[in-house]
Amino acid sequence: MSIDPSSIPNFGAQPQPQAAGPAGPVVPDQDLVKQLLEQMELKYVVDDEGDLAAPWEDFRTYFMFRGEAEQQVFSVRTFYDRPHPAEDRIKIMEMVDDWNRRTLWPKVYTHLHEDEQGGATVRLIGEAQMLIGTGVSLEHFVSSTVSWVRASIEFDKWMAEQLGLETGEGDENPGEEA
Repeated sequence: MSIDPSSIPNFGAQPQPQAAGPAGPVVPDQDLVKQLLEQMELKYVVDDEGDLAAPWEDFRTYFMFRGEAEQQVFSVRTFYDRPHPAEDRIKIMEMVDDWNRRTLWPKVYTHLHEDEQGGATVRLIGEAQMLIGTGVSLEHFVSSTVSWVRASIEFDKWMAEQLGLETGEGDENPGEEA
């Protein structure tokens, strides 16, 4: 199966046209996600657990398949690397709650990260999921995945603005790691 490039928002140069995908439902797999990431001109790696990850400077977005057969779930999960002081957790949770109320995705939650020295910081994780085991429309899968990636980028920018942090002008180039 292949992805119709006209269905993918442009992150950079225009992808080369390919044949349209299947008319009926498909069960997406890692190869389909790799193809989509390549057409979006996003760099990616496969981690030790076999999951695809697209690294940015301040976060990593993983594309994961979990579950069996008809219960299989496709998850796009973003781990934001910016640490927040543990004592700011309530303030961070209030910001995240505001985001979650106003947007569809990613739904973001906090994680208390403890280091070897006994200190703790708050980290943020964003996630969107789709049940794919019985098949989905290829157009729906592509548009949802692209939207989730864009929303993950937007959340990072939004959070930086909420915290009064500077954002680099190079943020428009997703998948480019320093």
